[in-house]
Amino acid sequence: MNEVFSVLIIEDDFRVADINRQYVEKTGGFAVQKIVKSKKEALEYLENSHTIPDIFLLDLYIPDVEGMDFFWQIRQSYHEADIIVLTAENGTKAIQEAYRGGVFDYILKPVDEKRFSQSLLKYQDYQENVQSKSELEQSEIDTLFSLRQSFQSPASDEERPKGIDSITLDKIYLLFTVKEIDGITAVELSSELGISRSTARRYLEYLVSQRMVKTKLIYGTVGRPERRYIICETYEQNQ
Repeated sequence: MNEVFSVLIIEDDFRVADINRQYVEKTGGFAVQKIVKSKKEALEYLENSHTIPDIFLLDLYIPDVEGMDFFWQIRQSYHEADIIVLTAENGTKAIQEAYRGGVFDYILKPVDEKRFSQSLLKYQDYQENVQSKSELEQSEIDTLFSLRQSFQSPASDEERPKGIDSITLDKIYLLFTVKEIDGITAVELSSELGISRSTARRYLEYLVSQRMVKTKLIYGTVGRPERRYIICETYEQNQ
């Protein structure tokens, strides 16, 4: 899938807006359509634009907006687009309201680049699966909703071993669930993700240590047996 998704950044702080722009442009498959700093400017742009952005990257704290009012206006008028809220608002009420409004993701400031990129990559995978078929089976629907979950242990980034990041873990999770691979070797994972074999093996062995995947020895005609990594059924069922 080579589609480029467009992003409208709604952020009144020009420094934060520029950082967000850089994060978007560093993630392959996404482009910033426009940066606006207020509700008025956003609506004027949208009324005169020939295309609606795929994603509204919305700050809830902009000068001419009261609370969640603009969020609901976007949801009602541009329901074909998705919204990622990026804000300092961490109140439960706002988060619940955004969740009920079908927000794709809710990210708190100050924004972590890995967390930001993770959100866009999940959106990309979500769209790829939605657009690939006109109808979906229950298992496929379950997979789509699971894209908002992360294939990682409860450990935080700080608690995980050095060199193990959540974005790569999510990519491996998508291989097992979305592509439904029947196990993978370190060599195959290296080729799939464009990483070294040693790095691929390190991630797979980490997942084994977390009891998320298990190993099976595959015996060839010559040479040493190869380790194949398979998702654990108990983990898969709990997603």
